[in-house]
Amino acid sequence: MTLTKNIVTIKGTKDGLTFLLDDTCSLQELFTQLQEKIQHSQHQITSGPPIEITIKLGNRYLNEEQTNELRGIIKEKSNLVIKSIDSLLVTKEQALIDKLASMVRVETRTIRSGQELRHNGDLLLLGDINPGGIVYSTGSIFVMGAIRGLAHAGCDGDENAIIAASLLRPTQLRIAEVISRPSDEWMDGNNEMEFAYLEDGQMSIDKLNQLHKVRFNFWSNR
Repeated sequence: MTLTKNIVTIKGTKDGLTFLLDDTCSLQELFTQLQEKIQHSQHQITSGPPIEITIKLGNRYLNEEQTNELRGIIKEKSNLVIKSIDSLLVTKEQALIDKLASMVRVETRTIRSGQELRHNGDLLLLGDINPGGIVYSTGSIFVMGAIRGLAHAGCDGDENAIIAASLLRPTQLRIAEVISRPSDEWMDGNNEMEFAYLEDGQMSIDKLNQLHKVRFNFWSNR
């Protein structure tokens, strides 16, 4: 008689149960045995108070549909509560999110008159820079709001840094050691999202949708 390989291991912990799922078998085999294990478990998980479980996938990635199927199997026992589903693999999408998160700091606030914000690296500000407010960043500054105060990108000398905003009406912009034009020249009635950058040692302004042409290798250099 051929013995069925044990591809689902259930271990008790002080915090509940851990389900260790084999990552070398087919997904259908895994789900079939998981369902059988839950139905015939000796861990007294078929009734009683809620039990938190942690599912360890090993080197296996489940898409959204497969994850929902897994959750459906677990939910057949109403007292089982999934605490987490852990995989040793990282998707390309998650890797990109992690990379951007490590590259760009996100701040949700308004920089008011007399306030300063300083950051090492690239900065995304979800808010405004009011007149009298100042933001310094060694990298680029992206503002999902209005710049009406002073923004200084590349303040340690990075001439490839840019300053972008939903509305550019600054008292002054600085990139590295270069200072922008007088503030009255910003009042042109243009409400499109723009960015400032250095070109041949001078500060220039363009629409944000032209960023890829001006800084086609911008992100690759960060």
